[in-house]
Amino acid sequence: MDVLEFRDYCLSLPATTECTPFDEDTLVFKVMGKMFAYAGMGNFRWFNVKCDPARAIELREVYPEVLPGYHASKVHWNTVRTDGDLTEAFLREQIRNSYNLVVAKLPRALKAELVNLQNISAFD
Repeated sequence: MDVLEFRDYCLSLPATTECTPFDEDTLVFKVMGKMFAYAGMGNFRWFNVKCDPARAIELREVYPEVLPGYHASKVHWNTVRTDGDLTEAFLREQIRNSYNLVVAKLPRALKAELVNLQNISAFD
């Protein structure tokens, strides 16, 4: 996965926006104003995604390419290296799981707005 594939996949998720709030190199993806993924554009070798704390530990123990979140909460964020042996399907799964985790935590009003904006039937 390269940075363009990463960007395209993130933007394919409903109601996703992108911005560069930290600096001109760090691309951040949000759903309904809440961040779910970010990465450096210049030297794309990793990205950060939210993760359930227990699952984050499991992934770090199984995959050497999954590390505690770089410049983020080590409990709730993982850094996933893209220059290792992880499949593109696995990388996409981590992004999608992060997105779903953020959507699940949205207040009821924002979830309803998201459903109305994107004509989505349901979320977990």
